[in-house]
Amino acid sequence: MDFLQLSGKKIVVFGVANKKSVAWHVAQTLEEAGAQVIFVVRSPARRESTGKLLAGKPVFVCDVEFEEQIEAVAREIGEQFGPIDGLVHSIAFADYEGGMKPFHETGRKQFLRTVEISCYSLLAICRYFQDHLSRTASVVTISISTTRMASENYGFMAPVKAALESSLAFLAKSFSRFSEVRFNAVGPGLLKTSASAGIPGYVDAYLYAEKVIPRKRAVETQEAANVVAFLLSPRSSGITAQTIVVDAGMEINYFDQELIDAHKN
Repeated sequence: MDFLQLSGKKIVVFGVANKKSVAWHVAQTLEEAGAQVIFVVRSPARRESTGKLLAGKPVFVCDVEFEEQIEAVAREIGEQFGPIDGLVHSIAFADYEGGMKPFHETGRKQFLRTVEISCYSLLAICRYFQDHLSRTASVVTISISTTRMASENYGFMAPVKAALESSLAFLAKSFSRFSEVRFNAVGPGLLKTSASAGIPGYVDAYLYAEKVIPRKRAVETQEAANVVAFLLSPRSSGITAQTIVVDAGMEINYFDQELIDAHKN
């Protein structure tokens, strides 16, 4: 039974870097549901490094720092595969040049480059794909479980993700003038990905999260991917401009009695 009604749908997935990527888990889930996935990777080098992983699949190259590349890849994919039924924006980059610093010491150039890649890229992708999307297409981006918690080892990425999430409402409103395209985000808790492993202090935070989560087990990347697939499917047609948090209940359990008792000892 095709419960998600994704069979035959054409979905463009930005952001596969390796087999640990959220984007890769999403793509696998979509393919298992019968969808056709079109991949967009950052560079020719990334296409080469993912060659075995993406063998036999349509793969395009686009560095979202260059708007002309977004325009070109949208046109090329649209001409070959349109209309497109869904877009996955799994792109994030933080310029931590010079190491992690207190938030108030964030450099202008660093911050704006991070906004451009991690947030503005969603707007640009949607704009250039506009004419290649089906009327009821679904767009899903990857955020984080909370943009309000001042986690120091995440640097200035949380405010950028907050801007990303705010953009969803404005995109939904803009596109509503000529379509029913939906825009949503999935906000996972701490995941075990290659990108996260490079964040100073992330491993310690990940291990702490496992203690705070009621089930005492961290969120798996596949659990986030499952929600992305749902939001891409017609089954979620009534959901737009929302961030669905996938944190296995971590946010309800910061005052877990076991942790409080451990702290007293």
